[in-house]
Amino acid sequence: MKISKFADIECSPNPHGVDARKIYDTENAVVVHMTIKPGESLKKHSTPVDVFFYVLEGEGIVEIGDEKEKVSKDSLIESPAKTPHTWYNKGQNDLRILIVKVPRPHKSTKIV
Repeated sequence: MKISKFADIECSPNPHGVDARKIYDTENAVVVHMTIKPGESLKKHSTPVDVFFYVLEGEGIVEIGDEKEKVSKDSLIESPAKTPHTWYNKGQNDLRILIVKVPRPHKSTKIV
C-alpha cells in the first residue's frame, strides 16, 4: 500500500503559474490536485487525452470548447481529448480541483 500526504507533495512547475501537485502518476493515469486562487485563471490549453475534473472546494467557471459554465463543489466535469479548455476563479475563495487524465498522456499539453 502506498499513502501520499498532500502537504508532502511539491508543487509542479506549470505554464499557468498555479499550485498544481501530481498526487498520482503511473503508466496508466495521472491525478493532479490544483488550487486556483481568487483572481487566477489557467491559460487556454488542450490535452492529448480525456480529462475529468472534480471540484473539491469553491466555485469557478470552466470553459470547454464553446461551452462555459459556473460550477461548484462536488461537480464532475468531462473534457474530451484535444478540446481547448480553461478555468477561472472570479470568487473570493480558493478553487480546489482534482484533475484525472486517462490514459496517462505521453504527449505534452498544448497552450492554445
